[in-house]
Amino acid sequence: MREFNRRSFLNAAGSLSASAFLSSLAQPVWSRNLHRVLSSSVDKSANELANDEDFWYYVQESFTVSPNLINLNNGGVSPSPKIVQDAMKRYFDISNEAPSYYMWRILDQGREPLRSNLAKLAGCSPEEIAMHRNASEALETVIFGLDLKAGDEVVLTKQDYPNMINAWKQRELRDGVKLVWLNLELPSEDNDYLANLYINAFTSKTKVVHITQIINWSGQIIPVKRIADAAHQRNIEVLVDGAHSFAHFQFTIPELGCDYFGTSLHKWLAACIGTGLLYVKKEKIKGLYPLFAGGDAKSDDIRKFENLGTRPFFIEEATGKAIEFYDMIGAERKEKRLLYLKNYWMAKVRDIPKVKIGTSLKSGFGCAIGIVSVDGKKPSELDSFLFDKYKIHAVGIEWENIRGVRVTPNVYTTTKNLDLLVEGIERFAKT
Repeated sequence: MREFNRRSFLNAAGSLSASAFLSSLAQPVWSRNLHRVLSSSVDKSANELANDEDFWYYVQESFTVSPNLINLNNGGVSPSPKIVQDAMKRYFDISNEAPSYYMWRILDQGREPLRSNLAKLAGCSPEEIAMHRNASEALETVIFGLDLKAGDEVVLTKQDYPNMINAWKQRELRDGVKLVWLNLELPSEDNDYLANLYINAFTSKTKVVHITQIINWSGQIIPVKRIADAAHQRNIEVLVDGAHSFAHFQFTIPELGCDYFGTSLHKWLAACIGTGLLYVKKEKIKGLYPLFAGGDAKSDDIRKFENLGTRPFFIEEATGKAIEFYDMIGAERKEKRLLYLKNYWMAKVRDIPKVKIGTSLKSGFGCAIGIVSVDGKKPSELDSFLFDKYKIHAVGIEWENIRGVRVTPNVYTTTKNLDLLVEGIERFAKT
């Protein structure tokens, strides 16, 4: 067996700057090209770069996406860039040399540095961040961990994510909590309407408001801070589903004013599949029961929410490389590019007869995710047409009062990809 140097491994696994990583002597061609274009673009604003196809071509080279398929369903789960895939594979190989040793005594030592790096990205204390496998696990930790009794009211919407809806229904069934349902009329560019719909539902019995920051079906952004501030004035706790917002557009979790926040990292951070994050405001940790029991359910240590047992450390630790890649691209650059891509195709199809768009083109009300429908046709018909004729992978949506095909590009998506999407929608609308 080759000699394994623990210190050198931990140094290699720790966070590196973008320039240090990309200047490696073993640096492959794709990363040298990306390094050059990043260096040459430092004086350009994010708005200038948003439509610079040459710049984003080199970002696209960082991914291993199929050339035979146009993936426009990144809202479900995003592919990871090469550096994340390579890190995960390397950590997996190391784990299998002696799993109980390398996983628990070596790789697990990277958990606290990773917690700190995630906290920097989230804008909060590391003592408020727990690592989970996805947004559902993080949010259900809160939903099932809150101390609620029969008659307590929870405000939520019919447009929330099904896993969360089902979790709240289970609490209703088991504990007798009362669910107060809202029905959002979307799309909306009226924050007064969106905020007041929640606020007007609050009563003296309301204990929790569940807010989906960006509606996954259509990409509608909800004014979380306004709702949270009004809730806290009434001593109502605020749980935010950030599955589609974190690393998608710019904000910090404390800016939202929430008490609890859950997200998946395999969506917009492009970490490995099966990574997530739970935020619990420091003073709320003690009163929240963990989903997986530990030694002290009333502990005020955020780590009590990580009692999962044996888990894939190699997947978790590769998240550090996803953070590096996100920092390399830059949060503002990414947000502007994603908004540009959504607006690029939507602006081209919105005036086609029979075509309807269901997402705002305005910043602050939408970003990457968009939904489109054709009068007289089922979403599944358009979805199948796009795949059969153009090998475009999107997803048909029929949920409550939202119908259409959800289109979700990512930073590796090109405008040429979207030109084919526009062609396909126009052709379908004419048939």
